[in-house]
Amino acid sequence: MRASLLQIDVNEGESVESRRVRVASLVREQAGADLVVLPELWTTGAFAYEEFGSEAEPLEGPTYEAMAKAASDAGVWLHAGSIPERTSSDSGSAAGDGPLYNTSLVFSPSGDLAAAYRKIHRFGFDKGEAVLMGAGEELVTVRLPETVLGVATCYDLRFPELFRGLVDAGAETLVIPAGWPERRRAHWTLLAQARAVENQAFVLACGTAGTHAGVPQAGHSIVVDPWGEVLAQAGAGEQVLTVEFDPGKVAVTRDQFPALKDRVLGLAAPRR
Repeated sequence: MRASLLQIDVNEGESVESRRVRVASLVREQAGADLVVLPELWTTGAFAYEEFGSEAEPLEGPTYEAMAKAASDAGVWLHAGSIPERTSSDSGSAAGDGPLYNTSLVFSPSGDLAAAYRKIHRFGFDKGEAVLMGAGEELVTVRLPETVLGVATCYDLRFPELFRGLVDAGAETLVIPAGWPERRRAHWTLLAQARAVENQAFVLACGTAGTHAGVPQAGHSIVVDPWGEVLAQAGAGEQVLTVEFDPGKVAVTRDQFPALKDRVLGLAAPRR
């Protein structure tokens, strides 16, 4: 299986529309890949909190349309990163007057929406994303011909119970778009490897480059195998990280070292 992680530079001097067009073109250039992954909130920047409201869009808004077409044109599965999604209130009194969510979009090679995931763990410690956006409630997996994706976003990486839930739902490849800050880059690499080892799964973690609202980004997108070995890692700037891996290694690893079968805590029902 061939995956391409697009580590996008979110440059504050580039308009959202220009970036959207540029990224769609980059996706089309990945024709021949099985899976393409974009970062978190690459339209606005993950730390550009003041832009969330003005740049928020409905689920089937301009980013949805551009990425659906790009996926179809390239013939790839596309995890299109996440967008600030604006919803309508339950009453339906006005369009777009509901809460915001940090929502990831996954498209099939035909350009159809295969899944949408609203980020469960919001970053900010009672400010920023934590107060501006609502929290998702549902775990999301996507079945590809070669593997089952488990979908998470950035700060979710610090919460291992979420990934256990994804594995219980059948996930074999964990895909994590992020806008991770440079000052905590060591955690990014460490946690990506930890999630791979403890879940005996591939981890594809795609970050942003550049600076968001004065916060330098870590970049260093990374692909880790089920034994925790780093198959590929990007540098700091914008680049395409492409890697080939064998999804069958997940089953082999879990068979050769069946640690997941020895779980006791956190199971849905007691073992018999």
